[in-house]
Amino acid sequence: MNKSTALPTSVAIIGAGLSGLSCATRLQALGVQAQVYEKSRGPSGRMSARNGDGWSADHGAQYFTARDPLFIEELGRWMQAGTAAPWHPSLGVFEANQWRTSDRKIDRHVGTPAMNSPGKHLAKNIAIEFNQTINSIAHQNGKWLLSNLETGNIEQQFDWLILALPAPQAQTLAKSIEPSIQALSTNANMQGCWTVMARFSEGPEFSFDTGFVNNEIISWISRNNSKPGRSGLETWTIHANPQWSQEWIDLDKAEAAKQIIECTKKLGLDCHSAEIFIHRWRYASGSLDSCPQFHLNMNLQLGFCGDWLHGGRVEGAWLSGYQLANAIDSKISLPNS
Repeated sequence: MNKSTALPTSVAIIGAGLSGLSCATRLQALGVQAQVYEKSRGPSGRMSARNGDGWSADHGAQYFTARDPLFIEELGRWMQAGTAAPWHPSLGVFEANQWRTSDRKIDRHVGTPAMNSPGKHLAKNIAIEFNQTINSIAHQNGKWLLSNLETGNIEQQFDWLILALPAPQAQTLAKSIEPSIQALSTNANMQGCWTVMARFSEGPEFSFDTGFVNNEIISWISRNNSKPGRSGLETWTIHANPQWSQEWIDLDKAEAAKQIIECTKKLGLDCHSAEIFIHRWRYASGSLDSCPQFHLNMNLQLGFCGDWLHGGRVEGAWLSGYQLANAIDSKISLPNS
């Protein structure tokens, strides 16, 4: 049956991070409407920003690159809309107890005025219900039934279901229905990240706007105000490295912040006069392998997308959702399907 003459196909997407937003946007462009459910109060997932009184900080993904022609086109649309821009920071590398200037030249981009801006831009034209924590899924009589923590069973039933979630969360929801997701999740090896935001009344003296850190519990520091479109009090974002973060993911927040701040002082960034905020990302980074890009069970009409299936980067998250949407559309469009 051709989709143009069939009853409308209903698609549910769980997760309004970039992969879920990309998938919903592409499906919509192909004439397939999707309903997105998101447990948070806003879109963009780990492309996120924290706002305070007179300050803001990108505390998830710090920047992104564009290599694939499809994502380069998408980036062009974001830039035209004013939601992304190039970022040219002075970049250092810390190793062997000293800083040096990085000689790595790549084109970095950020969302403007915050990292969540591209996601907010995509979300404007998508049907999304926020504050919806989907905690149960079931497949009965060819339909997907969903339930959430907030109100219980969702009345609408769906032909297709897409989980645009970090690997461990996708596995928890779907392992009893799609056993192969367990192996995919294990291969993704997603790790956590402790993130400190340090807000200064007066900016500290430091040689670089941002820097990669080797062989310390910190892996990245960045002056948020060095990014285009930022304003307000100077704020630095500090990411602990994935291995340390995962080992100490259940550490008390105050103790995690203390250890991270002690390390920043060793790096030459003294944060003891700053106001400190800390965030624990339970699922932040994963495999850099770009295969399988997405996962689709045609028999169940169940799909999975996310950066963990496509190289672990912002670009991979967008491509994973986009390519999954194309695969679903090709199935819907088949005659007599």
